[in-house]
Amino acid sequence: MSNEHTPLLAHGVCGASEGTGEANTPNAVPRKLNTFFGVIVPTVLSMFSIVLFLRTGFVVGHAGLLQGLVMLLVAYTIISLTILSICAISTNGAVQGGGAYFMISRSLGPEFGGSIGLMFFLAKVCACGVYVLGLVEALLDIFGQDPASSSVFRVLPQGYWYTVLYSSIVLLLVLMVCLVGAHIFARTSFLILLVVTISLLSIYISPLALTTPLKFLITHQGPGNQTLTYNASYTGFNGTTLKDNLAGYTVDYSTGKVMSFATVFAVMFTSCTGIMAGANMSGELKNPSAAIPKGTIIAVLYTFIVYVLLFILASSTCERTLLAQDYGFFQRINIWPPFVTIGIYCSALSAAMCSLIGASRILHALALDQLFGFPLAPAAITSSSGNPWVAVLYTWGLAQCVVFAGQLNAIAGLVTVFYLLAYAAVDLACLALEWASAPNFSFHPSFTCFTCLPVFTRPTFQVFSWHTCLLGILSCLVMMFVINPVYSSASIVLLLLLLLFLHYRSPTSSWGYISQALIFHQVRKYLLMLDVRKDHVKFWRPQVLLMVANPRSSCQLINFVNQLKKGGLFVLGHVKLGDLDTLPSDPVQQQYNFWLSLVDKLGVKAFVDLTLSPSVRQGTQHLLRITGLGGMKPNTLVLGFYDSCTPEDYFLQDPAFCESKGSGGDDFGVDLPSLQAHFPPVRHLESPRWLTSEEYVGIISDAIKMSKNVCLGRYFFQLQGEGMGTKMDGAARIIDVWPLNLLQPSSTSAASVDVCSLFLLQMACVLNMASRWRHARMRIFLCVEAESSDQGWVVKEETYRELLRKLRIRASIKIVPWDSVVQLYGQKQTQDPELEGLTKPAQALSEDFQSAVNRMLMEHSAEAAVRFLYLPRPPAHSSQSHKYLSQLEAVTYGLGPTLLIHGLTPVTCTEL
Repeated sequence: MSNEHTPLLAHGVCGASEGTGEANTPNAVPRKLNTFFGVIVPTVLSMFSIVLFLRTGFVVGHAGLLQGLVMLLVAYTIISLTILSICAISTNGAVQGGGAYFMISRSLGPEFGGSIGLMFFLAKVCACGVYVLGLVEALLDIFGQDPASSSVFRVLPQGYWYTVLYSSIVLLLVLMVCLVGAHIFARTSFLILLVVTISLLSIYISPLALTTPLKFLITHQGPGNQTLTYNASYTGFNGTTLKDNLAGYTVDYSTGKVMSFATVFAVMFTSCTGIMAGANMSGELKNPSAAIPKGTIIAVLYTFIVYVLLFILASSTCERTLLAQDYGFFQRINIWPPFVTIGIYCSALSAAMCSLIGASRILHALALDQLFGFPLAPAAITSSSGNPWVAVLYTWGLAQCVVFAGQLNAIAGLVTVFYLLAYAAVDLACLALEWASAPNFSFHPSFTCFTCLPVFTRPTFQVFSWHTCLLGILSCLVMMFVINPVYSSASIVLLLLLLLFLHYRSPTSSWGYISQALIFHQVRKYLLMLDVRKDHVKFWRPQVLLMVANPRSSCQLINFVNQLKKGGLFVLGHVKLGDLDTLPSDPVQQQYNFWLSLVDKLGVKAFVDLTLSPSVRQGTQHLLRITGLGGMKPNTLVLGFYDSCTPEDYFLQDPAFCESKGSGGDDFGVDLPSLQAHFPPVRHLESPRWLTSEEYVGIISDAIKMSKNVCLGRYFFQLQGEGMGTKMDGAARIIDVWPLNLLQPSSTSAASVDVCSLFLLQMACVLNMASRWRHARMRIFLCVEAESSDQGWVVKEETYRELLRKLRIRASIKIVPWDSVVQLYGQKQTQDPELEGLTKPAQALSEDFQSAVNRMLMEHSAEAAVRFLYLPRPPAHSSQSHKYLSQLEAVTYGLGPTLLIHGLTPVTCTEL
């Protein structure tokens, strides 16, 4: 076999042609970062950011200690649930560059991955702007001009445009560092973490050193250029101070708005947006599957402890006024204020650089996957060292737009909403993998201790369940709308628009589609629930197996049956003649893609089932028995008519098979020329036939023996308006139904209606419900002997009218006198010696009678778009097959699209 020599483990993401399997390429940049430098350090710095030093007082001062701790618990609960999902996904396979985007796209497919990846990229860009604005705010607190201060260091002018200018300069500095590369930043970030840690230690030690209370005078620029002055104090550890700081909200001096739980939480949550900083560095990690979960969990636990201690420290030592009116109050109460100043600058600068680098890696991965086409194509360019410098420039340009907001608190809500949506997507990816129950992602709930996990599990990290994933999704969505319903609604709408764009634009990938796994899981479950023993006639629908010899001549019939199925099963069956014992491999398996591409071209909702058999009859028996599963198995066999007509080549008529614009390949490697070459030309008069008349009639007999309804379609190549691009409601169409057996007049004399006649009526009614036939007129023709003395035809008409009323079928009844036709029935009915023992003398019909029936049909149904005729049961002896077919051919000759039907299944019900 050709595929037996493929590599056992393919670490590429989507093949060499897709460009993301960077670990396999010869020129791939070596991975250099370990867990500490690649995950723990950037994650801790990103989670500290500006909240640690500049917004701790904001949270405690406005929300109070109790609600501040509640916010902290809610935020860390959300990110903890998301971390469990991140760890599960990242330990289930090789993780390449792109971090969260890579994990989501390879789990949920390109549509979800691309849309969420772009949203996460925008969140990172906005976060970068937030950190830069926070750094500028800290600079202006020290060096900004203040009329109330006589300090010689306050030389920087203040104002909106000055803030934008300073932010642009800082952002340019960040750009310069990021253009050097992630490796150097990762190494220097450890030094930054040391500086921030020393600053933290100074904050914790200061209350022990500063034992005497301190008084401060705080001024702000108020409305109307007036100066607002506040008296604030530092009390040291004091029970009264702690009690006063338990609850309450005030006005934010930076925005002039009264704060609430939602607005404070939005700012505080920006400290939790760094949990994927390590995941975003996956392209530079030595072992991302092990480093990401371990490093992220350690970093989150560390930052949680730090924040809890800071909240308690601030609320126990500082008055409410100091916390709410000076967000940089840690500098005022520190044993050496420059410690805090340096910590603020280092943490904000490192968080901004981490966000810029992380966002550029996401954009680079998006560009490599070519999901958004030309606009992002330049972002795939890298330097000789592997640094995606074009993606860095893209990110810097967007971050420059963000700093025009001018205020940190003004865009904190938008950043938080974007991140919550990205976290919800990660939880959704893990939930989908868990619900799909695929063997490559199987959770074993018996393992509850992380330290007791076996080495070889899928995924390796198993401290999660679908409950944690679902709870994470709900928590993220609820908090999004609590923070800002407008931003949340807009972000979800943007996500849906991106989903639709990628669904119609992106090519099929080899990443795998979680939707297919979920569909399989659900379909299997519902198929088991679909019990054939509970079938009821009220819910009957046609489930059709259409046998196709050559699609070139059968496309119109395929399209017609697609309208006839009424939401039921539709299977295209084909028999490949051959014997597997004499062949090196199964030729049928190689044909499925061509048949499925044909189904896509025709736009029909059909399955394909192919088989290999020494004869068509035996192959059809196989398909009738094995096609479908459970309660979804064919109950009706449809065949093309067996005659000597030269079929037409539909591929030469339909633009979909001819136009050059369709010559491009589909998503599965089948282009139009190869599709046309796969199916042989239509047969000519001198071409040999693979099916004899005896075998054809035998197929009909076999289906009836297997209790399948049988339909024979003739002249459907003449049917117009069934193509995929045709838009019509059938207003000008007529459906004619001849529910009586025209080849056995004796059966039409009775007023009763048999099962086959009711089946004809039901099939015609089903067609009348189809989109392209819903306004077609249905006519039912009753053949009566008008000259009969008993006037039984009047009773027959009333019986049918009552029947149509009970069956809720809208149709007009046409009475057709056929006394002259019946008189020809029985002429020249000489018993053939081969018919000895047969109980049906109607097998031998005079040619005059057959011609008369044909003329009657031509006279009354010439304008019909399609005709439904009663198909007599085939003869028991194969020697009569040719005569049986000749009778059917004579009766339907020149009629136009005609469906001969023999129904065995009760399909009508008049009860509720």
